[in-house]
Amino acid sequence: MKLKFVDQPYQTDAVNAICDIFDGCEVKDSLFTIENSQTTWLEIANIEDDYYIGHSNKVNIDDFTMLENVQHIQEKNDIQMARDLQKRNFTIEMETGTGKTYVYIKTILELNKRYGLTKFIIVVPSVAIKEGVLSTLKATEEHFKERYDNVIYHYFEYSSKHLEDVRTFATSTNVEIMVMTIAAFNKSTNIFVQEDEKALSGNKPIDLIVGTNPILIIDEPQSVDSQKKSKKGEPSASQKAIASLNPLCTLRYSATHKELYNLMYRLTPVDAYQKHLVKHIEVASITSNEASTKPYVKLLSASDKNGFSCRLEIYVNNKKTGVIDKKIVTAKTREDLWELSKEVDYYKDNGFIIDNISCNPGDEYIVFSNGKKLNVGETIGDVDDSAMKKAQIHQTIEMHLNKETYLMNQGIKVLSLFFIDEVSKYRDYSREDEKGDYQRWFEEEYTKLIQLPKYKKLREEYGDYISLDPTEVHDGYFAQDGKGRVKNSSGTTNDDETTYQLIMKDKERLLSFDEPIRFIFSHSALKEGWDNPNVFQVCTLVETKDTMTKRQKIGRGLRICVNQNGERVLDPKYNTLSVIANESYKEFADTLQDELKKDNYKFGVIEPINFTGIAVKQYDGTLIELSQKQSEEIYNYLVENEYMTSKGKITNKYYQDKHDDKFVLPGQYESFTSKVIKRIDNLSREIEIKDASTKVPVKLNKEVQLSPEFVSLWNKIKQKTVYTINMDMDKFKREAVEQIQNMPRIRPDRIDVQQTKIDITHKGVEDVGHQVRELGAVYEFDTMTYPDFVRRLQDATGLLRKTIIEIVSKSSRLKEFYENPEEWIKQVSSILLSVRKENLTDGIKYEKVDKYYEQDIIFNDEGLYGYKDRNVLDVSSDKNIYDHVIYDSEVEREFALDAENDDDVLLYAKLPSKFIIETPIGEYNPDWAVVLNTFEGEKVYFVAETKGTENTNDLKGSEKKKILCGRKHFEVIDTGIKYEVVKELKSLKHM
Repeated sequence: MKLKFVDQPYQTDAVNAICDIFDGCEVKDSLFTIENSQTTWLEIANIEDDYYIGHSNKVNIDDFTMLENVQHIQEKNDIQMARDLQKRNFTIEMETGTGKTYVYIKTILELNKRYGLTKFIIVVPSVAIKEGVLSTLKATEEHFKERYDNVIYHYFEYSSKHLEDVRTFATSTNVEIMVMTIAAFNKSTNIFVQEDEKALSGNKPIDLIVGTNPILIIDEPQSVDSQKKSKKGEPSASQKAIASLNPLCTLRYSATHKELYNLMYRLTPVDAYQKHLVKHIEVASITSNEASTKPYVKLLSASDKNGFSCRLEIYVNNKKTGVIDKKIVTAKTREDLWELSKEVDYYKDNGFIIDNISCNPGDEYIVFSNGKKLNVGETIGDVDDSAMKKAQIHQTIEMHLNKETYLMNQGIKVLSLFFIDEVSKYRDYSREDEKGDYQRWFEEEYTKLIQLPKYKKLREEYGDYISLDPTEVHDGYFAQDGKGRVKNSSGTTNDDETTYQLIMKDKERLLSFDEPIRFIFSHSALKEGWDNPNVFQVCTLVETKDTMTKRQKIGRGLRICVNQNGERVLDPKYNTLSVIANESYKEFADTLQDELKKDNYKFGVIEPINFTGIAVKQYDGTLIELSQKQSEEIYNYLVENEYMTSKGKITNKYYQDKHDDKFVLPGQYESFTSKVIKRIDNLSREIEIKDASTKVPVKLNKEVQLSPEFVSLWNKIKQKTVYTINMDMDKFKREAVEQIQNMPRIRPDRIDVQQTKIDITHKGVEDVGHQVRELGAVYEFDTMTYPDFVRRLQDATGLLRKTIIEIVSKSSRLKEFYENPEEWIKQVSSILLSVRKENLTDGIKYEKVDKYYEQDIIFNDEGLYGYKDRNVLDVSSDKNIYDHVIYDSEVEREFALDAENDDDVLLYAKLPSKFIIETPIGEYNPDWAVVLNTFEGEKVYFVAETKGTENTNDLKGSEKKKILCGRKHFEVIDTGIKYEVVKELKSLKHM
């Protein structure tokens, strides 16, 4: 099988963005002489036998013309125009998986075709990327020779053992491409900078290179020249080494540049994602849905400000409900998590007293008295790690097989990639069969899953390719020691080089149905430089701090897939990359978005050139397109008029004026207004609109407040009460036992997978649809501990121990506690509290006390306001103590309108939230106080509760109980006030 390549418009644009820089150059040949005994750079005249000829790059273009070309290209590509050439450094930014290696190889050949340039050096940061480049050079050779009239070009890997290749590079008249790592020439000890008598006749390799005036291509420059500069601001060793090659120009290619030297072309992550140039992404989040029965601690941070302290996430006991929740607490040395957690059982007598807090930057950790050490970001006592990893492996295999069922008939082979940080977890030489946990778990899960009925068609139709033997379908790619044993490595050693050569050479073979391997395990050092178009699942199995970024993970499988003919399959429905993560979708998406921001991608930020290229047809039929200068003028207008901050963030004023149709660009740009609005909305994140113009202050109506009707009403409702309870315990116990017996079956704690489809837009990383399903019980793989449920229930309910024990014993549901302790406590606690509330209100009794509500506190207008047409009514009559009514529902709004328009209503008031009646199930605030005039001329005083129904049996338990308490309160104060629950005013009038 061979990969087939096609010309894609965006790649051609990236090639032209570089080649057009030299527009206007003539094809020239430049020669230099190389002496056999030593290197001298002379003109070709008077050549003697002791010299041989070197061929170098030559262009006859001055910097002024080149800068004009650069600016023209940048304006065309909507990029801020440069002011200088920055030592002829030029940048191409292309998202991972869109073919940047292909692009710069094509750029090499196009530069040769147009301008006769022949000497090119590709500099890479690592062995992995070097092998990837060499692999692409080989895979594309036939394709490019067809496109470029069988041009002769020679590519090779620089090796200090084969310096004759350097001489060939210098003397050849053909296109020469040398691939080398930065480590090969950035030190004074490198052979590259030392004289060689045998292969180079006493010359230094670097001197031959300098004479060729090469074009340098820096692959991943943020890693190549990432070494820090000296304190004096001098260039780093790598930057000096790059400059020492005497490049004609330097071309920089990456998806994650740290510095943009003359950006010429940009294909952002959002562009690539939205244009379907890469696979779309979904996240399968493997998480436990319940609390662990272990002491849980996560170290969030450590600080030495104001004494040594740390921020921890731990379980904290909710005394009101008996349920433990994860909370963030601050702790100091010698503090006990048993006390900080409000006595959660799991910390008791387990040595979770903080002995030491280390705040050294980059090495923050805490140590407990039990000897356990916790680094920042690490967790103790989460759901068993082995269970989660096995669930991840299970989910990866299942998603893999699901995709095979519909991709095999499209001729697409599915690959899955597992990253691990401990090779011994895959291959364990201490075991007789040398199988590590991950290998054993994989083979167990694969054996179970492949035999499922839903994969019958896969087994029968593709049995020649889909092996049922788990040992045949997976393999590991790891560095090896001298005995041939796999080992952990950094990714930059000679041992790694052999491994990378193997996996790179197998890249196309892995795509063939004839190759049974479909699952690949690799050390996490393989985080860049290698990918495969048919990686559809990426699963990261880590035990310690994850050193891989989200972009590195997804980058291994972003390329559009290919079929058995080596042709790219462009249909988006066949191109989804699944990331199997042991974190929630939100955590994954937030981290991915943060990484994109750190890599200079700005979500929701407008830049000065963002309006460049917007075109509007004028009245005379001509089409006018905004230039960069005009775009900057519009940008400045937005900042000056406070529609945008100086950092490009859109303000609320813009959204408000747009909402009110007041946003218009001035003068010559007025006709561009609608398209500028569209561009802004596409690039920025819209915020919630609150219309300041509709904000209405609500004021007291003093005349109503002093009226005889209100004074009389207030005297009737100002009395306070207290309640006492006489609960029927036998009844309570019977009902509690009955409800516990009938509660839903308590299931074992389980591991869930949430499968979320991701969209990456200019506004950010978004969830565009997800589904959740269960993988299995956690405790099939974990060891349980059990809390003191009687104490926990006693804390939550205030009941006696003997009462709790009696109820639980009679319910016959205690056995389920041992399957899922926390869920059992949660459910039983809820039932006991609910039944307790029911029985409390049945036995409640209110009594008057010598206390009264204070009118000045209850009725005041300090800071009181609402929003017109949203939650406030203007009342112009003298019936209400306020000049506006703030309502909470449509029922309340209709009640206020009816009261305002009904002549029988003498006065009505929405009772403020500070008018509280205490109840055993929480505070109760009635809705209305109303004074009605009867036909007989008598005044009737009401406190009314407005609900969607007048049948209190239709109300929820707590609502119903609070209304019962309210009724008893007003009955006992006995001031002639009537308390009613109504749906509308006319119901009140008929009572």
